[in-house]
Amino acid sequence: MVATSTLLIILELTGTFVFGLNGALTAMDAEQLDLVGVVVLGMLTALGGGIIRDILIGALPPATFRDWRYLAVALASAVVAFVAGRYLTRVMRSINLFDAAGLSLFCVTGTSVAFAHGFGPFQATILGAITAVGGGTIRDVIIRRVPTVLTSGLYAVPALAGAAIIAVALDLGIYSTAVALAAAIVCFAIRLAGLRYDLNVPLARPRNNKEATEDLDP
Repeated sequence: MVATSTLLIILELTGTFVFGLNGALTAMDAEQLDLVGVVVLGMLTALGGGIIRDILIGALPPATFRDWRYLAVALASAVVAFVAGRYLTRVMRSINLFDAAGLSLFCVTGTSVAFAHGFGPFQATILGAITAVGGGTIRDVIIRRVPTVLTSGLYAVPALAGAAIIAVALDLGIYSTAVALAAAIVCFAIRLAGLRYDLNVPLARPRNNKEATEDLDP
């Protein structure tokens, strides 16, 4: 059983709003941007992952441009962040909280949409994770920093975990609102645990010049 369209829309719009807040607040934190800059970055963060997903699964034009609510919610979240940014940033780690919330919601919706388009559990899991991390990756590239998904081990990992739960539930026909919420909570909790305890998967060890030279010798 595929997730109902109503539940998907609610989760996607909620994820769009919190990711829009995250993108806009991150922009305001990293750069001195005007209203237009904040709105553009907020909307790209909110909508980027879904657009990438829809292009990959061939759902064209992307849902963002077929349903006005996505653009409206993304715009509203960016404006809210611009107007109330000072108040929002007083909430401890608000940017990271919004990021974790968006990640957890989009891994659920991305996987569900992919499954509805006929993809298997494994492919749907990958597409769900792409939906979750896509907007944040676009955000990081625009503000000229290495994307979080490439440097933080517990960014892609929680997205994959949440997406996998949804994919298995859909494949077994046991998907429900409770399963969707459980998957989102698992993703959210893993991400926050990674932030709280500075957890990461093993990092690559930089090679020194001697090692690189030895590799080149015949």
